[in-house]
Amino acid sequence: MATSIKLDQQFINFAKFGDTKADGKTITLTQIDKWFKQAQVFDKKLTTTDTGIAFNKFKSKTITFQNFIAFIEDLAGQKKIEPDQIKQKLMDCGPPGMNKATTAVHTGAVDRLTDTSKYTGAHKERFDASGKGKGIEGREDIADDSGYVAGYKNKDTYDSK
Repeated sequence: MATSIKLDQQFINFAKFGDTKADGKTITLTQIDKWFKQAQVFDKKLTTTDTGIAFNKFKSKTITFQNFIAFIEDLAGQKKIEPDQIKQKLMDCGPPGMNKATTAVHTGAVDRLTDTSKYTGAHKERFDASGKGKGIEGREDIADDSGYVAGYKNKDTYDSK
């Protein structure tokens, strides 16, 4: 009984996830697929195509919790998987989340190119000692606004000749 309550709560959470108008009483195929992906239910045996075929048997764009249980039973029967195994994974996956969608990539090239301590020349001036960007101060040479190129030796000599 407690597992049914936990699955029901997860159902409500995922039914509301990504839809501001959802009340949590019905769930769409897209939300089910997101839930299955987060719970790592999909594998070589069970795919999104299989969930789409099983979902279409209900002839509706959304299904209730009772229909969702029937959906899992039908899906498990088609793929010869134990329904309780799917339910357990769905309960244990935690609240809906982005599933590491925005984590930074750490490869040699990316780390090397984003390490501001290795920048030289004008680019080095755009960052402070901690690597934080200086903004507009780092992009403009604020000290010399005379109009001459930096390092010009004959400054202000035009009219004297």
